Amino acid sequence: MPQSSERHEIELPAGRIRYREAGEGKPVVFVHGYLVDGRLWDGVVDRLSDRYRCIAPDWPIGAQQVAMKPDADLSPYGIAATIASFLEALDLTDVTIVGNDSGGAMSQVLATRHPERVGRLVLTNCDTHSNFPPGLFKTMPPLAKLPGGMSLIAAPFRIGAVARAAFRPFTNEPLPPELIASWMEPGLHDADIKRDVKKVTTGMNKRYTLEAAEKLRSSDLPILLTWAPGDRLFPMKHAEKLVAETPNASLVQIPDSKTFVPIDQPQRLAEEIAGFVGPS
Repeated sequence: MPQSSERHEIELPAGRIRYREAGEGKPVVFVHGYLVDGRLWDGVVDRLSDRYRCIAPDWPIGAQQVAMKPDADLSPYGIAATIASFLEALDLTDVTIVGNDSGGAMSQVLATRHPERVGRLVLTNCDTHSNFPPGLFKTMPPLAKLPGGMSLIAAPFRIGAVARAAFRPFTNEPLPPELIASWMEPGLHDADIKRDVKKVTTGMNKRYTLEAAEKLRSSDLPILLTWAPGDRLFPMKHAEKLVAETPNASLVQIPDSKTFVPIDQPQRLAEEIAGFVGPS
């Protein structure tokens, strides 16, 4: 049975982070990606909180409700440092980090630059190697650096149908319109969060994931890749390459899913995580 969850917030050097927590036992901390929040993991948290201490923060990756401090570093290095400071503030050790989409990229940076509290790493479909950002998203960082660039990027998403269409490739079934609207709202209408979104967008660069992949080659960190095959943004070949290069990594396929594996297949993903983490 899923355990009741509570909403909390904590003040970190980069700013305030809100998070959902449920359950007791070994800590499992979830890292969502660009323009979504911790609700991405609700189905997985509900299925794991009877065995583990599950923590799903709203990281400052574009859809958070609270802006970071003006001087906050929101590059992949900076976000990884914020995750590390979060683990330290909650005194979490032997943590299982679970990352998806660009949150998977941040998780790889965390595991290679701040490994002290990380016990295991689970990656669902996410950026790796030179595939950061993926596909058409590669045009966004250079555009965001131009004067008025972020306004050009954001303008189409003010139309609800366009925002819904943009998220359509990420799941098997359409996401609830109200969920998408709530993800879009902060970055479209809050000036300080717009600033944060620009920092995140301009910071996306393959050099971070290439560096992380290189460091993982000499790491003994247990890594599980739980990958949906057929994902056009994050092809299986990238997962296979990371596993082939990394000494203590394994790969399982989770079919009938797209990029947002935690939404399409929460039960299967929860089972794979539990098998990887072991008894609490």
